[in-house]
Amino acid sequence: MERDTIAILDFGSQYTQLIARRFRELQVYSEILPPNIRAARLRARPLRGVVLSGGPDSVYARTAPRCDKAIFDLGVPVLGICYGMQLMAHMLGGDVRRAGGSEYGHALFEPRGEGPLLRGLPSPTRVWMSHGDSILQAPPGFRVMGSSGANPVAAMEAPDRRLFGILFHPEVVHTEEGMRVLTNFLDICGCDRQWNAASFIEDAVARIRATVGEGRVICALSGGVDSAVTALLVHRAVGDRLTSVFVDNGLLRLDEAAQVRQRFAQRLKLKVVFVDAARRFLARLKGVSDPEQKRKIIGREFIEVFKPAAAKAGKADFLAQGTLYPDVIESTSVRGPSVVIKSHHNVGGLPKGLKFKLVEPLRELFKDEVRAVGLRLGLDEDFVYRQPFPGPGLAVRCLGPVSRQRLDLLRAADAVLLQEIKAAGLYRSLWQSFAVLLPVRSVGVMGDDRTYQFTAAIRAVESKDGMTADWARLPYDLLARISSRIVNEVRGINRVVYDVSSKPPSTIEWE
Repeated sequence: MERDTIAILDFGSQYTQLIARRFRELQVYSEILPPNIRAARLRARPLRGVVLSGGPDSVYARTAPRCDKAIFDLGVPVLGICYGMQLMAHMLGGDVRRAGGSEYGHALFEPRGEGPLLRGLPSPTRVWMSHGDSILQAPPGFRVMGSSGANPVAAMEAPDRRLFGILFHPEVVHTEEGMRVLTNFLDICGCDRQWNAASFIEDAVARIRATVGEGRVICALSGGVDSAVTALLVHRAVGDRLTSVFVDNGLLRLDEAAQVRQRFAQRLKLKVVFVDAARRFLARLKGVSDPEQKRKIIGREFIEVFKPAAAKAGKADFLAQGTLYPDVIESTSVRGPSVVIKSHHNVGGLPKGLKFKLVEPLRELFKDEVRAVGLRLGLDEDFVYRQPFPGPGLAVRCLGPVSRQRLDLLRAADAVLLQEIKAAGLYRSLWQSFAVLLPVRSVGVMGDDRTYQFTAAIRAVESKDGMTADWARLPYDLLARISSRIVNEVRGINRVVYDVSSKPPSTIEWE
């Protein structure tokens, strides 16, 4: 079933993913695409509108990204935001200047006249600006629809061509009427707002059936929410022709392997092959400190372990993975001028030696959307709202060389942290909370003895989708309890520090 789609061309803004999130919150499917996609490829989609995102460049920069000019003649509404508006003005004959007019942060926007995009906005309205260039004159055929203190042309439209531009960012919470502007744009596009968990499940099951046919599917089961929802979707589509494989790589949290066996084989009644490969993974990781090398080794070893396990499960043609949209975005620079943040071992296809075709039903979803689908599929809330866990497991939370001894220290510290977070009633409100073991020893005193032991860092962040995050302001008494318990109960750690970094500029995980 085709669904109404808003295409977002990514010119490198830190807010591009937020635009996609906002449209989905308004129950319209949106997709982030590279800025140089050809208009002909867009025409082949069930397209209702196009958004040109913001970006860090000046339209006059030699390397500034451009879009296909034919996009303005697709016949669907096009909305330029910040750089996207400047690019639209520049390409269609307006006057964009580098000098003067910079606006960063809060600003007051004055709407002008009657137009469908800004319908219902008070005058003035508080908005969020982030640009250096100014538009001094709108292109021929456009009328100015608003201004700000530093910019005479802060909004413009050519209603006959269904082209619109705004200098401010409606997708950020600092723009007070941002959701109204995006809602107005969807009304202009004539979108049918039916993007939700129920429609996604119906869609996904139909696509899986069409892809798999009468074939068999192997699911790489990690024990987390993403792979569980993947397995349930595939099972709904193909039934007993699905076999899941769970590989214990020795990098899991405390008692996690046993919990996976109980949940998936016994409670959910999925057909699961269990493989204990902890010793093999730890041998391959011995002495490795570089985080990218760790990820690549874990991804490679998983494939090598998975092959014989999959063979035991019977002949299969397809491999199902719980890849999410943020994994795809962070692992590739294809989507616009963004840089690769870190590789994800379940993104980017399969090695030639593995003869499966990929089935990734969650590839277009953000985490909160996966949770909504999980609830709709009947998973219990405690499991659905389990905090995200990295694919490479504790290897990327054990900084420096990975060893069984250091992993055991980290497992114990992490268990203490989670116990206290849950006891304080904060687990559901936090996006992630976990311990990191640092390759740093420091001097301490326990009783009358000198110690020289490792340092644990505590990370707790608040976020909606993992694309941006802020450090959680945990109560001091809670931090004190966590620190005291870790130092007293985990022999080998004598110091605890708290991470107060946000994303960006930091990432949520340390590696």
